[in-house]
Amino acid sequence: MQSWRRSVAVTSAAAFLVASLWSGGLLAQQSKQDKKQSKDEKKEVQTLVKLVDGVMAGQPAPADFSVSWSDNFMKATEGKTYVPFTLTMDTSKLANPGMAMYFRVVPKAGATTEAAPAAASTDKDKDKDKDKDKKKGSQYPFEDVHFFQATTGPQPFQLSRAFAVPAGDYDVYVALQDDAGKDSKSPQQTTVLKQSVSVPDLWNGKLSTSSIILAQRVERLTAPLSADEQADHPYVIGNAQIVPETSSKLAKSGQLSLIFMIYNTGIDATTKKPNVTVEYEFYQKTNGAEKFFNKTSPQDFNAQTLPPGFDPAAGHQLVAGQTVPLATFPVGDYRLNIKVTDKTSGASITKDVNFSVVS
Repeated sequence: MQSWRRSVAVTSAAAFLVASLWSGGLLAQQSKQDKKQSKDEKKEVQTLVKLVDGVMAGQPAPADFSVSWSDNFMKATEGKTYVPFTLTMDTSKLANPGMAMYFRVVPKAGATTEAAPAAASTDKDKDKDKDKDKKKGSQYPFEDVHFFQATTGPQPFQLSRAFAVPAGDYDVYVALQDDAGKDSKSPQQTTVLKQSVSVPDLWNGKLSTSSIILAQRVERLTAPLSADEQADHPYVIGNAQIVPETSSKLAKSGQLSLIFMIYNTGIDATTKKPNVTVEYEFYQKTNGAEKFFNKTSPQDFNAQTLPPGFDPAAGHQLVAGQTVPLATFPVGDYRLNIKVTDKTSGASITKDVNFSVVS
């Protein structure tokens, strides 16, 4: 029993988590979708854009149904951070599952506004201005439109999307509206969510990690996704899709699975590979205090443990993960302390994951 206290068994699924993802390169910025829209869809988009414009101008945000937000941060390309997010919606009041979504990412420092056209401008000048606007593109760091079918009923509906932006503080505006307004018997349901997001700098050269993602499972893909498919599946990395947990309350009969990427490690001059150790220690919370509960064996990433083809110069990511059965965890609250040590540079960082075990 004493040895169990000191080292928790980690299932083979942990190795699958890492093997499925290590070869994935950095996440490319999603292209803003520019699919051909019907006249009705264009009208819906215009309505949602105006709603967000109004909320940004200080008008009250409609809230016909509740929406909550959760997000993660990963390293993207071009010095940006990739931000997959999940919306959890109460769709019990929706009369029609067909929905439209528009979201806009705005720097906290203030959105860029378009200059008003000159009063004496000619039609020819206006045409030139339109051409310039088309070339200039969006005035916001990121915005996107999505049409989807929601599941209506007592269980919340979840939708995941993503954007990529430089590090900084942002407000994300999400406007959602169902199609019920087309039917005079059913009132249209509309919600605009404003969410503040602080995007970390994962390109500053300092040892860091992505968000620690609690995963229900990781599914291996048989083929890479297209840009449009990636937009619909933002938690796909490399040849694997992560299905995030919807809650930090985990069943005792289940398991704790987590996965994360490690960034900006040193590279051994001889092996041309990282030399990193990750330690996992569990602490049980009781009556406002914590006590050490148990730990797993350290996870080593070096020339002896990494695949022969692992090459940081090719964009291969260092992926850590654990899958721990919870059957031996008493019901209660826990904190998992994760310590990442880069043996090449001597740097180390710690991350915490709070979770609960329920019967």
